[in-house]
This record gives sequence, structure tokens and C-alpha cells, in this order.
Amino acid sequence: MSLEKDIELFAKSVGLELYDISVARDGDDTIYRVNVLSGTFEDGKRKGVSLDECVNLTRLISPLLDVKPPVSGDYRLEVGSAGIERKISSIKQFEMSVGEKVALTLKAKVKLLGTLLKVEDSKIFLDVDGEEVVVDFSQISKAKTYFEW
Repeated sequence: MSLEKDIELFAKSVGLELYDISVARDGDDTIYRVNVLSGTFEDGKRKGVSLDECVNLTRLISPLLDVKPPVSGDYRLEVGSAGIERKISSIKQFEMSVGEKVALTLKAKVKLLGTLLKVEDSKIFLDVDGEEVVVDFSQISKAKTYFEW
């Protein structure tokens, strides 16, 4: 089983969903970043991720990473919430963002803002000002969730 699948299983075991994993550089430091969302919903909205949940998941996956190092050399593990505004780069991430407001930039340079209604195969369904708009995933150059403050 892949390291990502193992981390995903650990996250699910504590009520979280793996959103993405990335490796970043901060000066001479390498950061192995694990971003999660809450697997719990309240009033139809996804709950936030607490610091305690991040600490708990860190404790679970640290021994795994000691056995299966994710990168060569020294690194720092960071487990955190994917956030209320986050980049969407896969169908799975779109599926995890249903019900949220999203901003899409299409390859044709068209920008769309709306609520993500559903995902079917590679089709993304949005409510844009009360009208359903369907976009194929392959036509999207940039996507992110956003929050109206």
C-alpha cells in the first residue's frame, strides 16, 4: 500500500479526510505537509478541524513516516487543516468541496464563481447566480474554494 493510502486510512480512523500532501522548502528546511478536512458535517456544512485533531493525527502518522520516510534527508512534518479557501486540483478534491463556493478559471480565460452542486465523472456542476453551469474538468485551468466574508 502507498504511503498516501496509509495516511488516508489513519486520517479516516480519527474522523478526518486527507485533502492533499505536499513537500515544501522553507530556506534549508524541507516540510512534509499533510492537509486534512473534517469528515464530520453539521447543518449540511463541513465542520472545521481542531488543533487537537491535527496533533492526534501527527502522533498516529509520525511512526509510519519513521519506517517509510516520505522524502530523503531531514524534514519537518506539518499536519493542518486544508483551510476554508484552498486550491482544488483533482476530481477527488472537487468531490470533497461539494456545497462550497468555488472560483474557476477556464482555459478559455472565462472566470466562474458559484456553488459547487455535484461532480459526475469529469463533469463539474455549479450554481452560478441561480443557473446550473456544467464544466468539464479538462477545461479548468485553476480552481479554488472561497469564502464570502
